[in-house]
Amino acid sequence: MEKHKAVASMGQNSLLLPAWITAALLANDRLKLYLSVLQSAAAHAADAQAPLPDWSAELRQHGQADLLWLGELAANAYMQDSLLVLPQIETLTQAMADDLETMAKPVCEFADQPESDFCSRRGHWIAVLERLQEQSGLRPGDLGSLTHGEPSRGDSLHLLVMDLHKRLNALAAQIATENIDGAHVWQIEPDDRPLIEAFMRGLQRTAPLKFGHPGLATAVTRHGKKLLIQNDIGTNDAHVLVLEVQGKTVRLTYSDLHQVRFDFFRLQLEALGFTWELLAPQTVDGLNQGKPYVLGHATLQVRQPAALLQGLEAAASRIVFLIDWNRARKRLQLFVSKPLALEVLTHCAQTDVGHMGWLLAGGEQLVYGAMQAVDSHAFRVGERLDQVLGETAARQFLQALLTEASLKLRQQLPTAMVQDEARLLLARAMRQRSFEFDLLAEHAALQHAIATEVCRALAGDTGADPAQWLQTLSRAKAWEHQADQILSTARERTRRHERWLPLLELLGAMDDVADTLEESVYLLHLLHTEPLRGLPPAIVQVLQRLADTTLAAIQDQIKAIEIARHLSQQANRTDEEAFLQALWRTLRGERLCDDLYREARVQVVRELATQPVLFGLANEVAAALEDATDHLLRAGYVLRRIVLNPGGVVA
Repeated sequence: MEKHKAVASMGQNSLLLPAWITAALLANDRLKLYLSVLQSAAAHAADAQAPLPDWSAELRQHGQADLLWLGELAANAYMQDSLLVLPQIETLTQAMADDLETMAKPVCEFADQPESDFCSRRGHWIAVLERLQEQSGLRPGDLGSLTHGEPSRGDSLHLLVMDLHKRLNALAAQIATENIDGAHVWQIEPDDRPLIEAFMRGLQRTAPLKFGHPGLATAVTRHGKKLLIQNDIGTNDAHVLVLEVQGKTVRLTYSDLHQVRFDFFRLQLEALGFTWELLAPQTVDGLNQGKPYVLGHATLQVRQPAALLQGLEAAASRIVFLIDWNRARKRLQLFVSKPLALEVLTHCAQTDVGHMGWLLAGGEQLVYGAMQAVDSHAFRVGERLDQVLGETAARQFLQALLTEASLKLRQQLPTAMVQDEARLLLARAMRQRSFEFDLLAEHAALQHAIATEVCRALAGDTGADPAQWLQTLSRAKAWEHQADQILSTARERTRRHERWLPLLELLGAMDDVADTLEESVYLLHLLHTEPLRGLPPAIVQVLQRLADTTLAAIQDQIKAIEIARHLSQQANRTDEEAFLQALWRTLRGERLCDDLYREARVQVVRELATQPVLFGLANEVAAALEDATDHLLRAGYVLRRIVLNPGGVVA
């Protein structure tokens, strides 16, 4: 049956249904605005310093520019014991009841198909709103019962609005008199067609990435000067998307129960040139279990019609990545930190890969299976990938796995091939893992930073200003503390994996270097603390040479670590030679420092024999610098043993 004939067969009320649906969709926007105002009022009452959104643009958008009392209601709300007092609550609740009646009308009063569940829920919440009109504010639990979005907690006005919105989209599809590239359309103008086609072009370009998952149904109609585009993102999530096109402006309204998913979508559209206005208040303790839904508007303003079409197409192409996004994020967080999981999902959206293929191919079981097959001894129960591979390697592995899963499922290849690919990718990541060397390089960089401070202090860069010396000492202490944290990380891993024992020994020697260098900075600080005024130039000169030689030895250690990172049993002779040469330069540096230490002691005796305090401190500085190179030499021998021993940490 053709669509226009189907409309005719619906009966007399069907003639009014398109107008009812259009009015209902506008009421939907207003109801969400009212709920946001309520949450903002609660936040402001709990904390008078909490910022209040400017509602004027929203009021104009919904044809209510004269209703300034909405902003005043939020600004003047206050707590009286446990009661949230709201001026003009009677006016607000009446407006909410009226709009709920308007929104439910197409569903509840469409004569041939009345839906009793929606009708009873509508009746319940209108009764609740009428009861609230008799109060001066909201009692504990009232706000949560209106605004929460979790079905497990029972019904709410917010949930009813969401469910009605989805049902309205379904009704819109039934009464649509035309289908444009898959969009259910009614009451549009000829100039709207290219806009709809552009939106659907973007939607269909990435729609295959949902792999048959329900969602992305689109309904389009015109209301006055605005073209309204409704998209049913999915069937399970209480988040919706509405676009309005007017002139050369696209305005998108998006709400979500999950702040993190909202932020993901916000960043996706910002990359396309959209600007955002966030309307949802901050979380208020004790209200809605700390989980209010997030509401925002994105706006794209262009100068050329072609840019408008491009913007619609690009925005539509991002919608598919919201489907089951939160489920994918939670599963990825079994293996990496939350920020890394977000990076993986963002990368897979930007590359038009998505996450649904990975979920359908097994999701977390793909990774667990690969971990067991590749090296069951490398992974312990509860240990994440980023803790074994390092953050960079873990992120790259997951991005590659999600990409392969999407490609193979789109090629209709069996999931067994995805499982094999997961094992191959993880095996490659294990062979190439450099997390251990990331720690070594970070620790060596901290040593270098402290040694540089010693050299600067001896060169006179710090001067005699006590404040500058305190800053130098504070920096050195902070770097030494960071080095200690790296050693603690290695100790923790050694308790779980014996293969970390050689690395722990190496980091222990390197940490001794950092400790002695930080001690040198402290001693130099004492030498410039009243009444002391530093050391004689002859002693400073030899200490400078000692510090410079120590710094050069640390630089050779850094080179050796970076070369070792890429060495393997198949390494070429040039790399091996460069590695050994860097270690031997460290050895020569230690021997030179032995000689310089003795020279420094001679100068101290000559210059400071009659000044016991300076004599002792100067000797301690020289001894600390010489000790640093001793520890560097010990670290070099351990690194050499690790790299050249096939049973070491380098795969």
